[in-house]
Amino acid sequence: MKRSGPAVALMAVLAAACSPKADAQSSPQTAPQAQAAQAEGAPYVLKGTQVWTVPDPVSGRDYEVFVSLPASYEANPQRRYPVLYVTDADYAFPIIRQVARRVNLDGPRLEEFILVGLSYSRGDSGVVSRNRDYTPTPNGPRSASSNVHGQGAAYQTYLKNEVLPFIDNRFRADPARRVLLGHSYGGLLGAQILFTDPSMFQAYVLGSPSFWFDKRHIMTMEAAYARSHTDLPADVFMYVGDWEVPGPNPRNTNGANLVRDMQTMETTLKSHHYPNLRVQSLVLTDEDHLTVAPVGFTRGLLAVLPAK
Repeated sequence: MKRSGPAVALMAVLAAACSPKADAQSSPQTAPQAQAAQAEGAPYVLKGTQVWTVPDPVSGRDYEVFVSLPASYEANPQRRYPVLYVTDADYAFPIIRQVARRVNLDGPRLEEFILVGLSYSRGDSGVVSRNRDYTPTPNGPRSASSNVHGQGAAYQTYLKNEVLPFIDNRFRADPARRVLLGHSYGGLLGAQILFTDPSMFQAYVLGSPSFWFDKRHIMTMEAAYARSHTDLPADVFMYVGDWEVPGPNPRNTNGANLVRDMQTMETTLKSHHYPNLRVQSLVLTDEDHLTVAPVGFTRGLLAVLPAK
C-alpha cells in the first residue's frame, strides 16, 4: 500500500505550477532598474516575498522560511497581524498567498495576515525532509522504508524555539494569533502539536491529515492528552476530499480511508466537551488528495481567519 505516494505527487504537481523562489532576504520592493536588468528567460520570482534561513542548532540543519507581508503592512506601523504558518511551503506558500489576495478582491472576507512558509531542510528533498520532520514515530509505511521517519517532536521543538521567535522578533506578528496549516503529513504534524503543545498555535487547519500513519498512532496521542487535560483551547478546522476512501476508486492512490479517520477524530474530540475547543470538518465533493488542497486552503482560511 503506497501511502506516501499522494504526498509526493502533490508536491510535484503543485510545485511545478507555482514556483515559490522568492527574493532571498530582500525587501518586498524591487527597484525598477533591477527589474529592467533581468535577463530574458530568467526564472520567475514571486515579487513582494522574502526568504530567510533559520538554522536548527540541535540538528545542524538549515531550513528556509518564506515570508509574505500584508498589503497594509507598511502603511500601518503600529498594527500587529496574525501569522499563518504553512508546511510544505514549496508548493503551498504561493497558492495560499494568491488565494488570500483573490478572496478579498470584492471586499474583505479574510483578515489580513503575515504568511510564513515552512520549507524543507537545505540539501534534502521534500520527500526526505517531510518524512523525517512531519511524522511522530519511526514506523513509516513499507513503500517509504528507506526514509527516516519519526522526528516530528524534534522538528516541533525547532519551530517553537527558533522559527516562532524569529518571526515575532523581526515582524509585527501577534504571538497570540498564530495559525498552523498543514496538508497530508503536514496535517499529521499539526495534530501532533495540537495534542502535545496546543498553545503553540491558536488555530489549526488540518488538511487531508495522514491519521492512518503507524496504525493511527495519532489517536493514541489524542487519548493521552484527554486523560490528563480537561480543556483543549484551540480552533480546529479539518477538510478532506470525498474521493479519499478505499475501494474501486481510481482517485484514491494510497488506499487509506481519510474521510472516516477525519470524522472519527472530530467525533472523539467533541465527546470530551472541552469548553474552549472549536472543531469543525468538511468533506469536499469530487476532490481527491491532490486536487483538494487549493479549495481546502480557501475554506480553511475562511473558517479560522474571517474578516472582522
